[in-house]
Amino acid sequence: MLGNKIIRKTPFGPVCIIWSVSKDHPRIIQIMLSRPGLSAENRVSQLFPESKISSCAEIDHVASSIRAYLEGEDITFHLNLVDLSPFSRFQQSVLRAQHAIPRGKVSTYGLIAVHVGAPGGARAVGNVMAINPYPLIIPCHRTVLSDCRLGGFQSGITMKKALLTQEGVMFDQNGRVVCRQLHYD
Repeated sequence: MLGNKIIRKTPFGPVCIIWSVSKDHPRIIQIMLSRPGLSAENRVSQLFPESKISSCAEIDHVASSIRAYLEGEDITFHLNLVDLSPFSRFQQSVLRAQHAIPRGKVSTYGLIAVHVGAPGGARAVGNVMAINPYPLIIPCHRTVLSDCRLGGFQSGITMKKALLTQEGVMFDQNGRVVCRQLHYD
């Protein structure tokens, strides 16, 4: 059944999880974070107008974990409820590599490209991050540009910087990430 949703209020605005049941197991279809000027609730209403409020223990756990993460707790997310099968092998490798970046660490699009066997594929990695349907579970906010500027984020640069700051990432006076070593370097 497509179109179940659960909404949680967070310090960053509402977060919505769209989910369904596949082979008797819940599967997350998409996680929507609020954006400046557009709440996740409004986005869900536009993109999934037939969705119904519904949940189960597994989805409740993920929703509560997302809220706890956004409140500053150190939460580790697993990929067991997300479905990567619609993605190409390359996209899956990028999403898995992104998922493996630990809290408080960052990498670059270029380093991820090299890690997944696509040197020179930084733009392709960025394109995968731009369509990541599972933000926070797959923490695309942990990827920065090669000069350590933030780059883009689905919910805006302000949220990306806030999430990284919450994880202990430091910034210089120009807004660039300060780190001793980038993940995958």
